[in-house]
Amino acid sequence: MIDSVELLAWYEHAQRDLPWRRPGVSAWQILVSEFMLQQTPVARVEPIWLAWVARWPTPSATAGASAADVLRAWGKLGYPRRAKRLHECATVIAAEHDDVVPDDVDTLLSLPGVGAYTARAVACFAYRHRVPVVDTNVRRVVARTVHGREDAGSPSARDLDDVAALLPDGPQAPVFSVALMELGATVCTARAPRCGVCPLSRCTWRSRGFPAGTGPPRRTQRYAGTDRQVRGRLLDVLRDNTFPVSRAELDLAWTTDTAQRDRALDSLLVDGLVEQTADGRFALAGEGD
Repeated sequence: MIDSVELLAWYEHAQRDLPWRRPGVSAWQILVSEFMLQQTPVARVEPIWLAWVARWPTPSATAGASAADVLRAWGKLGYPRRAKRLHECATVIAAEHDDVVPDDVDTLLSLPGVGAYTARAVACFAYRHRVPVVDTNVRRVVARTVHGREDAGSPSARDLDDVAALLPDGPQAPVFSVALMELGATVCTARAPRCGVCPLSRCTWRSRGFPAGTGPPRRTQRYAGTDRQVRGRLLDVLRDNTFPVSRAELDLAWTTDTAQRDRALDSLLVDGLVEQTADGRFALAGEGD
């Protein structure tokens, strides 16, 4: 088991000052942060999140923006389909929930772009509900401290049960959840765990002598030269222009592999992030009319 007193005492002085954790941040603004933080480092998210919530502080404000404005404001966060889904999510909340983010997991799961982790994160961090919140950091901490394994293995339904069993009763449960996540993000990291400064006196992995993981080696995600990079280059051209651009202008964004460029452009069209005008030019979604 994880000693909640040890963890909470550590978190009180070690927590990072992240803007979406500060008092007065709305449930909608926390939801925006969760969309942005998916597979994206905090340092890249923070300035874009600050600009976003200043410009569109509510779901209705976001819903009232054009799809092109949303994609342009998303900037270089990557995985731009998240921006499209966030826009769709804002539209549903504004129209069907009186501009208020739902507070229960089941209703949150019905919103566009909201998965199991995000629904529980919002219920916990925004509404202080006692629900287990499990991301890769939490799974790693639990695998090591409770089960004595270096790696968490593949996600399963057991993860939620494991974390639910650790939650303290009462109002400390949401703080415990974010503290557990913070420990995994800053101390009990995947590649270089800082066991010497870990606040937990009991850790099964440590007591067993840090046995190596038995799963497949971790693969580093490659970005250079991938279709993701090509899609990003094409979107950069469109974000920098408020009017539709010609195919020739887009072609200049990636000359290394024309077949890959064509494939990337086709995928952007299929995803609804880019549209083609009647005269054959290209624009961000909603900007080609």
